[in-house]
Amino acid sequence: MGNCGSCGSGAGPYAEGRELVEFVYNAHDGALRMRPLPNGGLTTSCQGCGGAFVLTTFVGLCPHCDGVHAVSPPRSDDPANIQFAGVGFRLP
Repeated sequence: MGNCGSCGSGAGPYAEGRELVEFVYNAHDGALRMRPLPNGGLTTSCQGCGGAFVLTTFVGLCPHCDGVHAVSPPRSDDPANIQFAGVGFRLP
């Protein structure tokens, strides 16, 4: 993601929690959020309700509780890097 216009917010691809989710959601004028993750996605558990699911895009919802999760491109090879926006957070 390097030198993108979205990086001016202070958050970046190594932020955590809600800050990372908002960064990825807005990165490249929103073009990144729905791009598919490499290798079909990352198997994970929701950090809100604990339900298992596969994050298939850079920003996605838990199918059990609609919890918002995201991962940034430089960290998209490991489910441990998936960040959760927090209980009650909803996408715009």
